[in-house]
Amino acid sequence: MNTATFLTFVGKQCGKAEEAINLYTSVFPNSGIKSLTKYAEGEAGGTPELIKYGVFTLNGTEYMVSESNYNHAWSFTPAVSLFIMDDSDELIQTIFEKLSSNGGQIMVPLDNYNGEGDYGFGKKFGWCEDKYGISWQFVLSE
Repeated sequence: MNTATFLTFVGKQCGKAEEAINLYTSVFPNSGIKSLTKYAEGEAGGTPELIKYGVFTLNGTEYMVSESNYNHAWSFTPAVSLFIMDDSDELIQTIFEKLSSNGGQIMVPLDNYNGEGDYGFGKKFGWCEDKYGISWQFVLSE
């Protein structure tokens, strides 16, 4: 049995999956696009410029992606996030800044929370949402 995170871009995010994947694979080391399959002309669920099914890796971890132009009653939520842990303060800071900028938002600033407000995950913690609606949590590990 295998499990994988599957990201479905719908609503206002539909049509932005390839742009998002290109951003993600450019900021994470050891990352790349494995495959992208677009919808055929007239195929249900999408149009030829949309991703029907794709696979990409971030630092060796595989993710799957799709886009749908159906009118779904849901989209991405901060209740589900991608959790990033690394022992490089510089790498964590760089990726956090790139994902939270240009239309993203910082939900918890990347900082050391010793004492009051300590999240207890590691030396440093931060949470952001990128401009595509994907939530990311970052931890600087001990």
